[in-house]
Amino acid sequence: MTSTPTWRNVSSRELVSTLSLVLVRHGVTDATVEHILSGGSVIGPGLNAAGRVQAAKAADAVYRVGRDTWEPLKPVSRILASPMQRAQDTAAALGRRLGLHVEVDERAREVDFGEWEGLTAPQAFAVSGDLFHRWDDAVERAPGGESLGDVVARMGGFVADLAHEQARLCATDDVPRTIAIVSHSVAIRSIVAAAMGMPPASVARMWPAPASLTLLQLRVTPEGGTHNNHLLALGVPTS
Repeated sequence: MTSTPTWRNVSSRELVSTLSLVLVRHGVTDATVEHILSGGSVIGPGLNAAGRVQAAKAADAVYRVGRDTWEPLKPVSRILASPMQRAQDTAAALGRRLGLHVEVDERAREVDFGEWEGLTAPQAFAVSGDLFHRWDDAVERAPGGESLGDVVARMGGFVADLAHEQARLCATDDVPRTIAIVSHSVAIRSIVAAAMGMPPASVARMWPAPASLTLLQLRVTPEGGTHNNHLLALGVPTS
């Protein structure tokens, strides 16, 4: 039986060029300010005035990636965004600043909070008791919604799809690429967990602030797998 390659026995000569991901959390909405659970099952609110300012600052920060910050990376050449309105509003600011078309991508949507949608965490606890804490520990699903494990698995598929696409592109043009993904708190943390091989319970132990940047590098094999991915930064503020 062939063993699975690890960073100890996969050399850089056996990899294609890296794919870097700039994960951008959307700016604040009124629901964000009021700590209301706003998930991926509804379009949800758009950015408020403060959120629009944050989105513009995040767009400037993303534009600088590969230009005058994080210079080993290539500048962002593609923008993917969750279909949620707050992510679309934020992504539109990036698109204007970078001169790029925004691609709506369902894979980037937020966790489905199910019956907790529209509640605050204390209200969800009042309704469901310790189930809410077990959800936060990645043990249970939200009633009618997703568990953190569900989201990590979903984002693992997302990361795998992106790695396979990079391998396919590198078969004819082997160059590093950088993609911006405008998404949400739980979704971004789940992408990190999936890419880094972290357990779902780790998702609740990370916190990217609104309009922050999280940077990942995927080290991709010619077959489209990944090995020894690098987390370069988590939740870097842009304002």
